[in-house]
Amino acid sequence: MITTPEQLLEFVKEKNVKWIDLQFMDIPGYIQHITIPSYTLKEEDFTDGIGKLDGSSIKGFKSIFESDMRMFPDPSTCAILPWTDNTPHRTVRLICDLYDAFGGPRFTRDPRYIAQRAEEAVKKAGFDLSYWGPELEFFVFDSVKLLPSYSSARDAWSGTGYQIESKEAPWSQTSSGINHPIRFKEGYYPAPPQDTLQEYRSEVTGMLYDYFGIVCDAHHHEVATAGQCEIDMKYDTLTKMADNVLTYKNVVKNVAYNMKMIATFMPKPIFGDNASGMHIHQSLWKDMNGKSRNTFYDPDDEYAEISQTCRYYIGGLMEHSRALCAITSPTTNSYKRLVPGYEAPVYIAWSKRNRSASIRVPVYEKGKEAPKRIEFRSPDTSCNTYYAFAALTAAGLDGIKKKMDPGNPCDENIYHLTAERRKELGILECPGSLKEALGELESDRKFLEPVFPKDAIDTWIELKSEEYKQNSIRPTPYEFYQYFDI
Repeated sequence: MITTPEQLLEFVKEKNVKWIDLQFMDIPGYIQHITIPSYTLKEEDFTDGIGKLDGSSIKGFKSIFESDMRMFPDPSTCAILPWTDNTPHRTVRLICDLYDAFGGPRFTRDPRYIAQRAEEAVKKAGFDLSYWGPELEFFVFDSVKLLPSYSSARDAWSGTGYQIESKEAPWSQTSSGINHPIRFKEGYYPAPPQDTLQEYRSEVTGMLYDYFGIVCDAHHHEVATAGQCEIDMKYDTLTKMADNVLTYKNVVKNVAYNMKMIATFMPKPIFGDNASGMHIHQSLWKDMNGKSRNTFYDPDDEYAEISQTCRYYIGGLMEHSRALCAITSPTTNSYKRLVPGYEAPVYIAWSKRNRSASIRVPVYEKGKEAPKRIEFRSPDTSCNTYYAFAALTAAGLDGIKKKMDPGNPCDENIYHLTAERRKELGILECPGSLKEALGELESDRKFLEPVFPKDAIDTWIELKSEEYKQNSIRPTPYEFYQYFDI
């Protein structure tokens, strides 16, 4: 494993690497990069930084009068980009930490910095580390056609629409006229030929391991029709797993592109079928008598073998769930997923096994410490995972610090409960819109302060409020369908 600049430079020379791809994640959660010739990379770049970033051109970063920023590559993130291997343009990827220019400090809104601050908060709270295991779902389509029609006014549309093609879809019109469609909500675990993406998922999974050292437990088709997929990564520590998600998304999209398809992590691209979520598994660990122990595990607990620490952590997540949605479900499209009826966990409750609750304690195995964890089910794959993991850490630690009792678990199908019964049980719902979620975050943001600098929260709310505004002022095709003849 490469850990030092010296080892990295030797690797670049040994593998005849031509290019260095410097990557980072912006605030909304997109991968950004700049590529430099490998012969320009020097040892001092890892201590002085690389002055190649105009922060004013990255959304939410810098104003034009303070735009210069430095990128510090992390040697441990070195990996050859698979699609450049065995080509004249072999390229190594390096994920960077971002700093202000002219010898300035870390950039306070750098998502990776905030993830690292969350890991520091875990240690300050008396633990050693946290483990994270997100389950990312996504769609792979044969094609997506956007149908905009622009007027002469800047940014004004006279109409818009979209068309999704997938050989798996019931509406598919393949050139041969032969297909094996997956009916709505019947996409979970079908075998080929209905599952047309087994080879694609195997290619992604192989690349993740062979080139990036990311271990995957399994891959499969998900519930929705038209190419919904899931590839599960083995758990890792917080910042490392957020790095892995950045890598995962990049590989998923590039493999699809190279196979003449298109992948999307948009939560709800298809009306009437399940959306893509990102259930996030979490646990806190601590050294006890020279051995790393899972603080969420208690073999004497009869309900789910969870400790009081785990219950307080759950209590923190429940207390702050509505505010967390602004970070873990951060798009207007997210709230087309967070509605009852499509397996989305809209109800704020906890339970073992129960997938209708927003927080679940998996109990596949009994009497085993290592796998004991909680699963937070409301997030989706449109989120910035550096921010999301950090926010969940802050909420859980707040619960532990303040001894927040989560109340009794709900072992009923919450989707089938009446509103009166849910009220009786004290079960709240996730916000119904991004605007509502941002309002919750604005009024309940103090728990984030040990991890998130104030300007990071302010900028997030500002950017996401603008996204909501821009979506809310534009007519949609369905509004024409519903109201044109009024």
